[in-house]
Amino acid sequence: MTKPRSKKALYIGLPLALAISAGTGFAVWDHWFKDNPGYPLKVLQQADELHERMLSFDSHITVPQDFGTVGNEIDKDGTGQFDLVKANRGRLSGAALTIFGWPELWNGPNAPHKPTAGFVAEARNQQEIRYKIISGMVRDFPNQVAIAYTPADFRRLHGEGKFAIFMSMLNAYPLGHDLNLLDLWAARGMRMFGFSYVGNNDWADSSRPLPFFNDSPDALDGLSDIGKQAVQRLNDLGVIIDVSQMSTKALEQVAQLSRAPLVASHSAPRAMVDIPRNLSDKELQLIKNSGGVVQIVGFSQYLRPLTQGTQDKLNALRARFDLPPLPNLAYALMPGDPIIAAWSEQKFGEYASQLYAILEEEPKAGLKDLGDAIDYTVRKIGIDHVGISSDFNEGGGVKGWENVGEIRNVTAELLSRGYSEADIAKLWGGNFLRVWDQVEKLSKPSLISAREAAKP
Repeated sequence: MTKPRSKKALYIGLPLALAISAGTGFAVWDHWFKDNPGYPLKVLQQADELHERMLSFDSHITVPQDFGTVGNEIDKDGTGQFDLVKANRGRLSGAALTIFGWPELWNGPNAPHKPTAGFVAEARNQQEIRYKIISGMVRDFPNQVAIAYTPADFRRLHGEGKFAIFMSMLNAYPLGHDLNLLDLWAARGMRMFGFSYVGNNDWADSSRPLPFFNDSPDALDGLSDIGKQAVQRLNDLGVIIDVSQMSTKALEQVAQLSRAPLVASHSAPRAMVDIPRNLSDKELQLIKNSGGVVQIVGFSQYLRPLTQGTQDKLNALRARFDLPPLPNLAYALMPGDPIIAAWSEQKFGEYASQLYAILEEEPKAGLKDLGDAIDYTVRKIGIDHVGISSDFNEGGGVKGWENVGEIRNVTAELLSRGYSEADIAKLWGGNFLRVWDQVEKLSKPSLISAREAAKP
């Protein structure tokens, strides 16, 4: 029999062999070696141990409309970035699951198509589908998951070992001009509201106006009248205002009007990639001044500029469509040239599909890039005003953190950079919960009582 080359080899090899013989070795191998992006095992072990003790929260995950169907089951380890199996493996305590609705310009036989009268109804239908999925999770898996309506609920569910769902909403577009829908959704459990997505809406300007929808930058000069009223209503209801994806003017106006702390639920600093979708130093400071928190997002194209090779491909595409060379990175990431407003639906569809196909080939950013963005933001506004989010199921994910089962790798990166366990706990949800506590305290008790009475 061949002898081990050292006692160390014996100590490692024998337990591993025994584990394999017991049917667990492959899981052990995957956990410590296959899924390791390159950190010392001691660091990974510390990260694992920390997640066993620490509350953790991801502030932005989109719920796919087919979540819970065959092939995308909630309680199986599927191909998606979020399910209960992966959440348990990663020891993720809870997440903001987003009730999201947007015009389905890509649906139908003549897609893409310009806005129609049915766009708002379809966007509302998307919201209802996602709400039913979340409600179904709680109904079907009551021993594994529940909705956190308050910060106290979240902490209690963490102690019980249940996954805590924090309901958020992104995009005011489906609400039309009806401010009272905020009350309805707050009564149903919504605890964070983001005004904006791609394209302006009737409430706020977007950081990414969409010429195909006849948008122009700062069309509302920030917030509309109903948008300004919404700030007050959300404060009264104890709902967190999410400023991610807003235009700079809209964010500045929200900061001026809100009496409660603000959250950017899935953003990155503009110092990483100079695009309006990312937050400038001034915007970071406004969020800090409100007492709020910036949740740094693991979205590759917001963390690292596109490679020159990808930019060259995009410029070749632009030349074929009679567009000038890229004037900025914002036009590289979406069809943003004003001239696109005059294009036919067919031409827009051909250009957009080829643009996004090129972007799919871009190498992903990694944990180092995410760590750099966190470091930068902590230096600018302090550890008490920074958190972490993934934007999973809507383009999020970096090498080493490509689903909720891999959050310990983010923690390993932070440990490698010298962050203390106490500071990591702040980043992974402690700061967000502090803000949520404060938003609740600054609400109107009468509206909170009505909200709680209407809770399903």
